Amino acid sequence: MLEVNNIAEALRAQAAERPDGIALIVPTERAADGRWKDRRWTYRQLNDLSDRLAAGFQRQGIAPGTRVAFMVPPSLEFFALFFALLKAGCVPVLIDPGIGLKPLKSCLGEARPEVFIGVTRAQLARMLFGWGRGHVKRFITVGPRPFALGMRYRDLLTENATDFEPPETDPESPAAILFTSGSTGIPKGVVYRHRHFAAQVRLVRDTYGIRAGEVDLPTFPPFALFDPALGMTTVIPKMDFPRPARANPEMLVSLIEQYKATNLFGSPALMNTLSRHLEAHSAKLPTVRRALSAGAPVSPAVVERMHLALDSAADIHTPYGATECLPVATIAGRELVGTLSEGNRHGKGICVGRPLEANQVRIIRINDQSLARITDGVEVKPGEIGEICVSGPTATDKYWQREAQTRLAKMQDEEGTVWHRMGDLGWMDEDGRLWYCGRKSERVVTTEGTLYTECVEGIVNAVRGVYRSALVGVGEDGSKAPVVIVEPEPGQQRETLVPRIAERLAEHEITRTIKRIELRKALPVDIRHNAKIRRGDLAAELARKG
Repeated sequence: MLEVNNIAEALRAQAAERPDGIALIVPTERAADGRWKDRRWTYRQLNDLSDRLAAGFQRQGIAPGTRVAFMVPPSLEFFALFFALLKAGCVPVLIDPGIGLKPLKSCLGEARPEVFIGVTRAQLARMLFGWGRGHVKRFITVGPRPFALGMRYRDLLTENATDFEPPETDPESPAAILFTSGSTGIPKGVVYRHRHFAAQVRLVRDTYGIRAGEVDLPTFPPFALFDPALGMTTVIPKMDFPRPARANPEMLVSLIEQYKATNLFGSPALMNTLSRHLEAHSAKLPTVRRALSAGAPVSPAVVERMHLALDSAADIHTPYGATECLPVATIAGRELVGTLSEGNRHGKGICVGRPLEANQVRIIRINDQSLARITDGVEVKPGEIGEICVSGPTATDKYWQREAQTRLAKMQDEEGTVWHRMGDLGWMDEDGRLWYCGRKSERVVTTEGTLYTECVEGIVNAVRGVYRSALVGVGEDGSKAPVVIVEPEPGQQRETLVPRIAERLAEHEITRTIKRIELRKALPVDIRHNAKIRRGDLAAELARKG
């Protein structure tokens, strides 16, 4: 891939270098013999289509810098419109539709987009719930238009785009506003500059050795957008993207087999579902070179099950990062299993690997206040738990219209370089590997010390019959009573499981003070990845009960 200022330029470069290479495959239905029928588009076709759409934006007077709410699920239109917006210099506003109606309306109110592009259902919701009222002036619908209002997607298409002149891209200008899921706080709009996107593509490509011509099966829409810039063929699975844990694993396997997918990206919840299916059927994935799983901690059991299905030369990787800074660090599963996984089971947290060479990581003393300069924070000793702070080419520098949150999350060093406070706690081992211990906001401070979610939960999750667990605190800050809430594996009996958990807690120094154990049929999780436990909701529920 050429080094570019705007990742849309990379799509144009792919179309010039391999015009007949397949950019996109959309499976449509499955035949009686199990084979999928599909529709396909080459790189030349995708690039030409996005050029025609970008020219349409220009013709309609949608100027560079215009913020555009973008609610289109993975499809041909999803890719073509997104790259067209970048080519035209517009700023897509991406909000996870699963965050809830009220937060979604609030996010749109903060971003104040002037244009709203969405499928029919999104446009109906906009009209019904008043999304963007007062600032959205133009509506473009992919699919039938509600009440024939606004523009149709096809109205944007020019006959050809030979006279299309893309505006010059300033690497520092905003490329998109990506809202966080709000799983551990309010959703915040992360301002991505063009240089951030370009750096992400470069780091992902070089870190994992991705090459043009590979085939990707992405199950998380934002990551799919990198595929055209990387020269991969994207196969869009037939699934409900906001609910990855419910994806049909047999469907995923059939797509991997038919299209010979070399790359697979999925949330830890999806990888759990898939790996259980693969293990139960002794199935293999011989074409997959790498599986990537991010968005929440990946349990050692999932990594171990995935290895049973992958060739010895392939691996599952667990990149660590956040919407505000990604990727920060990474580790391959074959390094993770064994001693490092045992560390998780004995309360050390989850090893997320070594920071990428392009990044700098420091661990500072836990502090809930804003810090203007990183030197205002005290760097902890090696092996000591503190807050993870990162600087690097993908570290974003602000939240949209959230100055207070920006001050809490951003610092500068002596050279003026931006450092992002991850809001995560962790420590560095003697081999330079980073260990994640949980969110700063979810630590439980008791009269006897501080407990960290991933450290405690790693111990509990090692008990046979535990699917996952959550540490929460009840009571006043500084004197909270720790509670472990457990979601059992199906069929487990309380009368045998709870005593085993209590016995294991008593065996470890850091968990001996935990006496209260509760079982729940299911723990609440975030919408985006179906994997981050909503511990705040659990703590609030326990507080109401008293």
